[in-house]
Amino acid sequence: MGLGYEAWKEARAVLQRLLSASEPTLRDNNELRNRAFVPQDLAIMHLPGEIGDYTDFYSSRDHATNVGIIFRGKENALMPNWLHLPVGYHGRASSVVVSGTPIRRPVGQMRPDDTKPPVFGASKLLDIELEMAFFLGPGNKLGEPIPVSKAHEHIFGMVLMNDWSARDVQRWEYVPLGPFLGKSFGTTISPWIIPMEALMPFVLPNPIQDPKPLPYLCHDDPYTFDIKLCVAIKGAGMNKAATICKSNFKYMYWTMKQQLAHHTVNGCNVKPGDLMASGTISGPDPESFGSMLELAWKGTKTIDLGEGHTRKFLQDGDEVTITGYCQGNGYRIGFGQCTGEVLPALQM
Repeated sequence: MGLGYEAWKEARAVLQRLLSASEPTLRDNNELRNRAFVPQDLAIMHLPGEIGDYTDFYSSRDHATNVGIIFRGKENALMPNWLHLPVGYHGRASSVVVSGTPIRRPVGQMRPDDTKPPVFGASKLLDIELEMAFFLGPGNKLGEPIPVSKAHEHIFGMVLMNDWSARDVQRWEYVPLGPFLGKSFGTTISPWIIPMEALMPFVLPNPIQDPKPLPYLCHDDPYTFDIKLCVAIKGAGMNKAATICKSNFKYMYWTMKQQLAHHTVNGCNVKPGDLMASGTISGPDPESFGSMLELAWKGTKTIDLGEGHTRKFLQDGDEVTITGYCQGNGYRIGFGQCTGEVLPALQM
């Protein structure tokens, strides 16, 4: 990742050539082919890189508006800074795990009744967050920002993400410094990084931003992408998974270039392998809402999973799977799966 844009292009071109039907190197050499390939059912997936730091942004206007309405009312849905900068917080890199890793229900402090003192116990409002994230390529020196015009040279590629969230823990702890234990217990990503070069055929015009951002955040070249996303849940006793959300990365308000430029504008240095997440991806329609908090509207509705099963938040034994792909003319670029099963909380 740290070698930079030209090295990425060269490596991708070599792989494409070796895997093409017209290239004899692997096609005609059984021994070499057996050494190069591993059967899918025998492959053990790992994190695609050593993640030194992890930042989570909050860049979907629809999601931010929905959450604001739920907790503050329609008149105060967006905080005053939201339309002026890509809001983010520093996440926990040590608990980022690869798809297939079980996630244990967290315990913590909560205050379910505002008229009573806080209590300690297992989270009852465990949620998913449909996200995507990008891995950093070359970093920058401390004190030297990455300008938005050069940001693409530092963005290696993208993965799927489920940023598991304990809403009851988060609600009690987040003022004034933001999320902590309600987020840091686990974040799942897909094992395959899709390089940005592969995604450029699916680039879309950037969303209209009003008010216009400050100059250090402005770029005219398109840098949002048509990536179709889906979230499914399979609970204990269910015969098949039920789709609860169909969304798209194109709904993001702030671009990855803007996120990186803002992250480093104060001189903060980033390094190869750093992970930066989009924040929950929600669209304008209820079926595109990227969290159960929104889908069940803070527990006032139920999410129908079929077969007589419903949810407001996650139950123990639920397996959540996020998938995503870009659809071309006669071909598809898939992101694989981002999957995790909820384990019961430890008894304390």
